[in-house]
Amino acid sequence: MDEPRPELRIGDRERRAIDAHLQQAHGDGVLTLTEYDERAAQCWAARTQKELDALVEDLPAYRPAPDEAPTVAVPEPAPDEGERKSLAQRLTSGAIGVAVAGVALFLGGQVLMADDATAVMGSREVSVGPEQTQVEVGALFGSVKVVVPEGMRASISGPAVFGSAECGAACTGPGPEVAVDVTALFGSVDVVRPGELTADELEDAAEEAEEAAEDAAEDD
Repeated sequence: MDEPRPELRIGDRERRAIDAHLQQAHGDGVLTLTEYDERAAQCWAARTQKELDALVEDLPAYRPAPDEAPTVAVPEPAPDEGERKSLAQRLTSGAIGVAVAGVALFLGGQVLMADDATAVMGSREVSVGPEQTQVEVGALFGSVKVVVPEGMRASISGPAVFGSAECGAACTGPGPEVAVDVTALFGSVDVVRPGELTADELEDAAEEAEEAAEDAAEDD
């Protein structure tokens, strides 16, 4: 009798997708902060897809952001330590806006290629896992939102050329530190806590409220 084959192991790409689903549920009020923290810890400790699926099976379906645009990226193999280029070199090499190389997320000594860590004329959201110590993100005519969970503290560094890099509550408090290496070329990077709105999101919400008030006044 043949023994059942073991379930295939998953990687950090799958874990990031589930963590984004958990963050959305927390932002919608479906999960409390405590529940989110507990499930996020299980998410980043999971080894199989079955373990990940169990964390979201009782949650509403994930809703991609309406303004999410596909990343313009040229995949490349993970380089050796001595060959790795900085994100600034990758974004500025060649004609700006033609192509952007893959971005590396650093988790301990492991290097993973993550196209969704770069925003090109669009927006991206990157979730920091509890075991991550360094994240590299870039914004080229776009915006990146880096979400740092409670119990961790971020520090940001890197060039902002005609762009901006902002970090408020996520850069305060106790806990292990995650270094966020930022390259913002005509774009913006915001490092926030789960459920926290960026400056652009607050401005958009204010404009929507103003338009709604104007429409209501016209109806009257």
